[in-house]
Amino acid sequence: MPTYTVTVANLSLSAQQKSQIAETITAAHSAQTGAPRFFAQALFSAANEGDHFVGGRMNTAPQVYVHGLVREGRSIEIKQALMSQMLEEIAHIVDITAEDVWIYLQDIPATQMIEFGRFLPAPGGEAEWEKGMSPEKRGSLPK
Repeated sequence: MPTYTVTVANLSLSAQQKSQIAETITAAHSAQTGAPRFFAQALFSAANEGDHFVGGRMNTAPQVYVHGLVREGRSIEIKQALMSQMLEEIAHIVDITAEDVWIYLQDIPATQMIEFGRFLPAPGGEAEWEKGMSPEKRGSLPK
């Protein structure tokens, strides 16, 4: 499951903005990678005032940072399309420029990730892997 940590500096997100950003991340990840929507999760946090520095100086610009931990095995083109799809939508939701949205993707081997009690499959093996989930767990997941 890709985990996207969204950290904001010098701004506050409303519940609606968080929901919209989470949907943007989920839609982009699913569209670009083919992974099921329920694989994507987003966690939000905010830097305290005075805790964010750029180039050794305190930053006062409102900015959004998205750090995605994703399974390795996808092309540069897919990863750049994923980041590009998120970039403009997040900037629009927060009403900042694209220059103030920073996105990082970090690949992790599927063999080094356990979710829902099992090691994750390589990209493309999600459907077969999902069959191993209990019916109760499958039924509780968003489609």
